[in-house]
Amino acid sequence: MFIQTEPTPNPAQMKFLPGQAVLPSGTAHFPHAGVSERSPLAQRLFAVEGVTGVFLDHNSIVISKSDDSDWLILKTFALAAIMNHFTAGDAIIL
Repeated sequence: MFIQTEPTPNPAQMKFLPGQAVLPSGTAHFPHAGVSERSPLAQRLFAVEGVTGVFLDHNSIVISKSDDSDWLILKTFALAAIMNHFTAGDAIIL
């Protein structure tokens, strides 16, 4: 699985494109871990230190990070979490 990344206008966010559908339709926004219980993918991403928000749409995952986190490090762990999630075939939304 090859996951592309794209910067966003907001330097605290990065877009991850897994090359397959994330959601069949609509969007899902998880502004903090406390509201992510219906998304195993969001929960997996919140387990990565520095992730402060997750936004899902049809073909992308946008991750927000804390101010003191560095994308060079965070990106590696986020990519691994996304790859592991899709490889395992786990649900995106319950």
